[in-house]
Amino acid sequence: MSKGLIVVESPTKVKTLQKFLGGDYVIKASLGHIKDLPEDELGVDLQNDFKPSYVIIPGKGKILRELKKASKAVKNIYLGPDPDREGEAIAWHVAEELKDGDKNIYRILFNEITEKAVLEALKHPGRLQLSKYEAQQARRILDRLVGYQISPLLWEKVKRGLSAGRVQSVAVRIICEREREIQNFISEEYWSLTATLKGQTSAIPFDAKLVKWRGKKVDLANESEAMAMKKTLESAPYTVSKISQQEKRRHPPPPFITSRLQQEAYRKLSFSAQKTMRIAQRLYEGVEIGDAGTVGLITYMRTDSVRVSSEAVHRVRRWIQERFGEPYLPPKPNVYRSRKGAQEAHEAIRPTMIDLEPDKVKDYLDKDHWALYRLIWDRFIASQMASAVFQQTTVEIKADEAIFSAVGTVPTFQGFMTLYVEGEDNRLSADKEEAEDQEKRLPVLSEGEALELLALTPRQHFTQPPYRFSEATLIKELEEKGIGRPSTYAMILSTIKEKGYVRLEKGRFYPTELGFLVNDLLVVNFPDILDVEFTAQMEENLDKIEEGEKGWIETLKEFYAPFEKDLEMAKTSMRDVKREMIPTDTVCERCGSTMVKRWGRRGYFLACSAYPKCRYTREVEENGERNEETDARCQKCGSPMVIKNGKFGRFMACSKYPSCKFTQPIPTGVRCPQEGCDGMIVERRSRRGRTFYSCSNYPRCTFATWDKPIPEKCPQCDFPFLVEKQGKTGMVKRCPNKGCRYRHVGSGLEI
Repeated sequence: MSKGLIVVESPTKVKTLQKFLGGDYVIKASLGHIKDLPEDELGVDLQNDFKPSYVIIPGKGKILRELKKASKAVKNIYLGPDPDREGEAIAWHVAEELKDGDKNIYRILFNEITEKAVLEALKHPGRLQLSKYEAQQARRILDRLVGYQISPLLWEKVKRGLSAGRVQSVAVRIICEREREIQNFISEEYWSLTATLKGQTSAIPFDAKLVKWRGKKVDLANESEAMAMKKTLESAPYTVSKISQQEKRRHPPPPFITSRLQQEAYRKLSFSAQKTMRIAQRLYEGVEIGDAGTVGLITYMRTDSVRVSSEAVHRVRRWIQERFGEPYLPPKPNVYRSRKGAQEAHEAIRPTMIDLEPDKVKDYLDKDHWALYRLIWDRFIASQMASAVFQQTTVEIKADEAIFSAVGTVPTFQGFMTLYVEGEDNRLSADKEEAEDQEKRLPVLSEGEALELLALTPRQHFTQPPYRFSEATLIKELEEKGIGRPSTYAMILSTIKEKGYVRLEKGRFYPTELGFLVNDLLVVNFPDILDVEFTAQMEENLDKIEEGEKGWIETLKEFYAPFEKDLEMAKTSMRDVKREMIPTDTVCERCGSTMVKRWGRRGYFLACSAYPKCRYTREVEENGERNEETDARCQKCGSPMVIKNGKFGRFMACSKYPSCKFTQPIPTGVRCPQEGCDGMIVERRSRRGRTFYSCSNYPRCTFATWDKPIPEKCPQCDFPFLVEKQGKTGMVKRCPNKGCRYRHVGSGLEI
């Protein structure tokens, strides 16, 4: 007779468990949640302490019948969904459906799906955790209250199909506010002065920047000030006044938590958060590794804790010592501190078995699974390695009443950086220059040494606006502000893109016209829901429910009382965008009446105020998104062309629109390579919204490519153009000519 029924969420996990347990247990998959709130109604009793009305999810009836049938033949039922709130809810709902007076129902948790962990969980099964289930239930109800009561308002006032979300709307607000910061940013000019110098004993020149003048920080506001300073210092003697050296250490980063994994996978592998989590889930549940069968390669991937088991630390330290040697092993294990409120019951994301090195499993994984596994592996190993050591030299140089400074850094011990270097997010140009300067080597110099001035170069700079968010930096921002939790980041980013509130262009988030509009409506009418601090506090309350410090009904009551008042007020006071007609000074070209600005399915447009007598309409010039200027000229009127964003992607249009309506695809400056074709390659967008490049003579010429053509001749074979694509280590340029292997990667070259 079977020892019991084990219920997990996925068929992959079933397969992995069967390898360890053989035929001792019946193992079934629920395929995720089996119950949820109904789709066609609120499903929450507002008059009865927010009692939820759960229903069997359509299509899950057959699965539930199979689970019930399997449970009849056993005494013990073990519920093993993922060890988080969603997993607890799945387990709770399965238990409700399978409970029977003579059944023993247990909860088993796997931080990793290895034979040892599985057998240990079955040996010491626990009970369902009510507080964790109630935390999930509170979140689900909160999201339902917001989504199902605000969304109909947006349907009525703006257009059908829109949605609002308790967390997604805050994410859109963050993106919109950043965009307005960029639009309102006024760039300021400033100048720098760099001296190229050479010492008496070394022929190697080096650069030093002007940092002080007459004891104060230098501030060159314009060209005239920079040129005046240059004139003053051109004939001055340059002398080394001070040399200081200090040892600097760079400590290894901690092992991955969910948010850091998503950020680093975006930076290094160009993976979206959703793709990262999909691959990580598979690595956790198990993949086929030759004769070893199905193996869970990593620990549970939804975690905000950097804790690592003492056994895993012991194994990895032994591996580091054997592979790299004693110098790379710290005297004591590196210990990292999790952020406040982290669930320390979970470990950080790490490999389950140290002996399964990335190269040993490479043949059994596809490219993306292997790349993510290697990233997790390298990060974990590096987290327990010795710090990198650098010798930093700072040289002060006196010239007249000016002080120049040169900084050079030399690595003296690579430490963990032998294996792993953390990726970086956006840097402003000034930050990049400073970092590059500090990584330079300096020649051997001595205090009092006279220097020869080779050049004195003034450079113009401009202050830069804040950068737009990438997936990595948006997740970082959400995490720092306490918005969402590890299991929600990928879904948040996916939802705001799918709803059309933002668009991703060259890896950066831009709010759409619809995103701006909906955000502004919600900020005015639901200030609490859209408040970052309020949303972060609600996340803390959910954590307190899980920890048993707060009741879920109490939390919902605290939320709903002010929300209900805002909701009632919004029903009458929210702008009726669908019906509003904003007067303009524009005159209708057909009948001479004034035009009004109205909202339609594709955004704002201008319509004749004499409608329905006159039905003339046209595009509105400004749409909340700044048009990008170009050097191109309109072929009809000679006016400058601008790049606009339309329904089918980016295009070029005359800046004199509407008096001139000339448009064209965005050219790349590259001629079509097809023999006999006189067309140019232009930028287009596919039906699914992906940018590609094809001949302007389409459909007569069908040449097309996904990679962006650039007007640079191949230095290897003289092909007339190269193509470029963002790679894992930077922008990759390559020759599209078959047979030519020319590739330029970042600052390196591969042939």
